[in-house]
Amino acid sequence: MDHCSWHDSNRKQKTLAIDCSTAEALHWISDASRSDVRRLSRPVLSTKVGLPRKRLVADVSKVPSPLVLNAMKSLPPALFVAFVPLILVLAILPGEITASAMEQDAGALEERGSHRWSPIYLTANDLSIATGKPSLVLMSSGSTHVPVWSLSGGTVGQSIAGIVNGLPDECRAVKVEIVVTSTDAGTNPDVEDVYRVHLSQMVDDAPFTSRYALGKPVRTPLPAGPLHSRTIVLESYYEVVPNAPLTVRIQREPGLPGDTFTRPTGLAVVKVTPLSALAKAHVVQDVRGYNSWPMTQAIGDILVCTYSRGSAHSIGEDARAVYARTSTDGGKTWTAETVVANTPGFGEVTVGKGLDSTGAMLLWVRRVGKQRHHDLYRTTDGVTFTLVATPELATQPMQITDVFAVPEVGLMALWFAGNYSDKAVHSWGVMTSSDDGVTWTQTAVESGLLKADWPTEPSAVYLGDGRILAVARTESGPAQFQMVSTDNGATWTRQQTNISDIYASTPSLILDAETGWLSNYYYERGRGILRRRVVDPDVVFDHPLHWPASEAVATGSPLPWDSGNANATVIGDTHHVSFYSGKAPDTAVMVSEFPEPTAGKIHPSTNGPKR
Repeated sequence: MDHCSWHDSNRKQKTLAIDCSTAEALHWISDASRSDVRRLSRPVLSTKVGLPRKRLVADVSKVPSPLVLNAMKSLPPALFVAFVPLILVLAILPGEITASAMEQDAGALEERGSHRWSPIYLTANDLSIATGKPSLVLMSSGSTHVPVWSLSGGTVGQSIAGIVNGLPDECRAVKVEIVVTSTDAGTNPDVEDVYRVHLSQMVDDAPFTSRYALGKPVRTPLPAGPLHSRTIVLESYYEVVPNAPLTVRIQREPGLPGDTFTRPTGLAVVKVTPLSALAKAHVVQDVRGYNSWPMTQAIGDILVCTYSRGSAHSIGEDARAVYARTSTDGGKTWTAETVVANTPGFGEVTVGKGLDSTGAMLLWVRRVGKQRHHDLYRTTDGVTFTLVATPELATQPMQITDVFAVPEVGLMALWFAGNYSDKAVHSWGVMTSSDDGVTWTQTAVESGLLKADWPTEPSAVYLGDGRILAVARTESGPAQFQMVSTDNGATWTRQQTNISDIYASTPSLILDAETGWLSNYYYERGRGILRRRVVDPDVVFDHPLHWPASEAVATGSPLPWDSGNANATVIGDTHHVSFYSGKAPDTAVMVSEFPEPTAGKIHPSTNGPKR
């Protein structure tokens, strides 16, 4: 055993121990020239393609990169090699490995619960062919050789699989990531590739297909050039049975339109991170009935939650009315329910909320009967609501969504109209008011759209300098839409994002004024997962495919239509997000609270912590 040691400024000795037969054992280190290495223990390299087995053991705590490099230089010359950037591979035993690529996970993991487990790694040599004919090869550059599975950019149906054992007893879910790279000279960020994960568990007294989950396609741009590696999150929260073997199958999807890179890519590692159970949401209303479609707004320190209740997932029944409750303790307790709207002969549903220039809450209520109307209500306390306007509009919207302020314009809300058919009859646009909602002007942005091109239930934020960013639900496409304006909403550009872990998922955006972070909350129906993506809006404004990976922040019912519809607001440095969950005919309105993202504690992003 060879040792090297050094002292930091506090004279605390750190030791790095190496046990290896060749210098190639060090090739697992990822981009050490830019990273702090923390608490490294027991990574193992095991190969089947000619490289010998090696082992690295280290006990390093918060060591700056120069110290790591100096320590490595003190090794015998035969053991010192150049670090290999961006290839974090060949580690499988569950030691603790935390480098800059993983450091961004810390805040999200800490908030999930008191437990924090090390990832489990499956290298290329721990995986085998599942479908098609992928190849296990050595991806080489100079003296660096990395075993990878070569996945075609032209042949569909190629996948590889492996089994993860030893999930911790108190683990309740896992996150699945892959590390991929390429030696192709054509690698560049103007092309993308697409992957998905298939997950299942072998649970006693149940078929191994019973817990099968098909991951959504994940589309990401390639790096700036060959030999760079990417860590791609394919699933951020798959609920598991502890100690039961987990089968992981990774598939590239060159047959999907988003996969525009026609050359092979190399899959080096599958990373599986055990997760704790998520914190339970607070109940707003769970009396008998279909409590649903909540809208949540802060009036100062008062949290107001409005919602609709009927007998089923139906908007037009006469029994459906709108109610409100308020909370001053973050949603833990609520005042008595008050009636906002209950018009005879109409079903009424909350569809949008916001604030006027005085700080009073505005609430859009869709009224459906023999005719359709949108009524705008105002409240200063969340208890008493006053009807402000019922605008007469040339195009009757399906919904008018959240209200936000735009300087030099006044109040703005986005709307969409159509009938959900496959005909080109769908549209969307903006509504503006210069008198705090008393009168409104409607403008169409796009009309004659097919359902696949139709952005619905949008949420928007004003970024400054005339820029507006909106995200919208898709009714039949693979990912949410993003719409942007640079002229205070006069003109817009619509594109599809890479936000694909969705199913009829309504977005809700929060822009934190102090940090500048933009959070997109949405509920993945059919999985029962409330998700969040956090990003610097400057990164995605012109690049809608650069949204970072999502994190799961709460769970609800997995039934596709008896849960969903996230809506968010902020009080101080805390986000409050409402949704509904249950099983027809009875569902409940819930609200969860999350600290606003702060520098150094955001989920994996394309741009790192904001300074």
